[in-house]
Amino acid sequence: MSWELLLWLLALCALLALVVQVLRFLRADGDLTLMWAEWQGRRPEWELTDMVVWVTGASSGIGEELVYQLSKLGVSLVLSARRVQELERVKRRCLENDNLKDKDILVLPLDLTDRSSHEAATKAVLQEFGKIDILVNNAGRSQRSLCVDTSLDVYKELIELNYLGTLSLTKCVLPHMIEKKQGKIVTVNSLLGIISAPLSSGYCASKHALRGFFNCLRTELATYPGIVVSNICPGPVQSNIVKNALSEAVEKSIGIDAAQTHKMATSRCVRLMLISMANDLKEVWIAEQPFLLVAYLWQYMPTWAWWLTNILGKKRIENFKKGLDADASYFKIWKTKHD
Repeated sequence: MSWELLLWLLALCALLALVVQVLRFLRADGDLTLMWAEWQGRRPEWELTDMVVWVTGASSGIGEELVYQLSKLGVSLVLSARRVQELERVKRRCLENDNLKDKDILVLPLDLTDRSSHEAATKAVLQEFGKIDILVNNAGRSQRSLCVDTSLDVYKELIELNYLGTLSLTKCVLPHMIEKKQGKIVTVNSLLGIISAPLSSGYCASKHALRGFFNCLRTELATYPGIVVSNICPGPVQSNIVKNALSEAVEKSIGIDAAQTHKMATSRCVRLMLISMANDLKEVWIAEQPFLLVAYLWQYMPTWAWWLTNILGKKRIENFKKGLDADASYFKIWKTKHD
């Protein structure tokens, strides 16, 4: 075989490998590190058993689904949110499987904006279970309104709940983890903590602040390798987050059940979150295409990302003014549904 033919074969193999990777990326619903962890990494069923997991925002959406999937792993659960009746409903469903008993689940009502209550809540968890292995900061609220129309009180509410409330609870739990020299602090952020989009100026600000805070905290905890700080950044996921989003005023929410067929199934998002937790990944992006591609553009090609965002942002505002989900008709979606 001549050297020229060998070089052509190597070039062809490299081209085929590149094509395969591009096709895999186009079908991916998470960043490449997360997809590798799902394929070759540690399983949640091996790594997360016999732990005490505290989940905020556990009464609906991602938090509710996370609790259900965790309950199948045999962990002890602390369920927190403001709506006690909803928490009790979630607890009853968790007890339907045989992995947990009533004593394994603590319903702990919590308002993140009432920061004076966080220390007492933390002590209640430690008194009940003796430890906190994983804190999942999931509670939060979104926004759908133009900046020029939005009251300053809306921005204050978003910062108080999404940022300061999460920060406060983390600071209460952190000394316990430092004392044990181990633990996981998992924060459900958003792709809007990486990119920016119109109609969500206050929400983006709170999520960018969260990402900055926890990235700094991770470096401060470098001397405690047993403490893992993870940022989970989902894209559009099927939930009531848009319906409950703040609008121009604090007392006004969107209140519209928008179409969600273009969004990722909540169960799939949570499964990828568990894989991230089992593999101690520092930051993961969970989204179907084309939202995942947009995140990569913002990270690695910001000039192109700004150009694309300006184009898509106009459509987002048009959708909003027509009463549609802001992201409903950006693209013709090519995707495989995940259960």
